[in-house]
Amino acid sequence: MKSQKDRAGEICKILKRAYPEVKTQLHYRNPFELLVATILSAQCTDRQVNLVTETLFKKFQRPQDFVDAKIETIEALIRPTGYYRNKARNIQRCAAAIVNNHAGVVPDTIEELVKLPGVGRKTANVVLSAAFNTPGIVVDTHVARISGRLGLTENKDPVKIEFDLMKLISQKDWSEFSLHLIYFGRDICKAKKPACPVCPLTKLCPYLKKIPPS
Repeated sequence: MKSQKDRAGEICKILKRAYPEVKTQLHYRNPFELLVATILSAQCTDRQVNLVTETLFKKFQRPQDFVDAKIETIEALIRPTGYYRNKARNIQRCAAAIVNNHAGVVPDTIEELVKLPGVGRKTANVVLSAAFNTPGIVVDTHVARISGRLGLTENKDPVKIEFDLMKLISQKDWSEFSLHLIYFGRDICKAKKPACPVCPLTKLCPYLKKIPPS
């Protein structure tokens, strides 16, 4: 019988073949723009975020620009992403912390990133992976759902899921594995109607056995 780690390794290989080219779908030109875009992506599609940031980043380029802006202006610009009041406040406070504590430069360690207002481990790992090429496991709704279905974790808490996956996946594959699950979740392993008959992971996945017959 295969160990949990061996099975996770096989899953990695299959997903790499299925999705050889993966990257974040958020548009950005520097770590700060990616940080802002990731904060905006909570409860919002990447496509909608990209439409908003196209205008937002023309008006505000630097952390100081967000610090100097009226909160109402930021709210108006990001309103289509939802939860705009809370997001605007977090972005402005985050920008202020970067200006005051990091000389206007986004920090490149998870320890410093998670100290920023509105930045949790998920957001920090997105920035580290895409902007700084530092391995990190991003646990969004797709990663949480699919890792549970695949039997790679029994936890529901995103941080606990992250640490469970870190034990099973080689560190060099952390960032890519998260993206593979995100692509896979959008394409095949959907929340309501997973396409199990065409899934390349069927032989390694216990979820199919749990689906009641129709």
